[in-house]
Amino acid sequence: MKRIGAVLEKTLNVLMALCLALMSILVFGNVVLRYGFNSGITWSEEMSRFLFIWMSFFGAIGALKDNDHLGVDTLLRKLPSSAKRIVFIISNAIVLYVLYLLFDGSWKMTISGLESKAPATGLPMAFIYGTGLVVSIGMGIIILFHMYQALFRPGAIDELTKMKESEEEIMEAAHGEMTKWHHRQKQGAAGGER
Repeated sequence: MKRIGAVLEKTLNVLMALCLALMSILVFGNVVLRYGFNSGITWSEEMSRFLFIWMSFFGAIGALKDNDHLGVDTLLRKLPSSAKRIVFIISNAIVLYVLYLLFDGSWKMTISGLESKAPATGLPMAFIYGTGLVVSIGMGIIILFHMYQALFRPGAIDELTKMKESEEEIMEAAHGEMTKWHHRQKQGAAGGER
């Protein structure tokens, strides 16, 4: 299971890097052509916009996998593990419902977008509306896996509900560690002189 997750994570990272690279090349190339040669690639702006949309949605999937989305855990920190598990399951069930709504709406838009074409590239608009399908399926799988872990893996709930710290908390913790280290160094130096 971990190997499949690692392969999917690498694929996601490669797709994001590819979108960013292509987008950068298209925008930079178009600027050089416009100002240097008084011409340009007519479809580069539209294509770079499409790539940006795909890259953003791939990033959203990756952020969910790594639990990097914004969240408020003030109440969750104070709850015991059994209550954390209940709140986690309920909140993720709500997220699954929202992902279902996203999938349903994206499916309808993708089907209707098969006939309409983008003005510059000529790509079907389903190419853009399909991002909702990919994101809802990808995030749904991650949410189901997290719910499974919360229910059946001992100790997983603390790991799953842990939010990333704010910059202030990180700086305070680092300052505290440096102060402790400096204090130990002073005590060690004073003890060694005797």
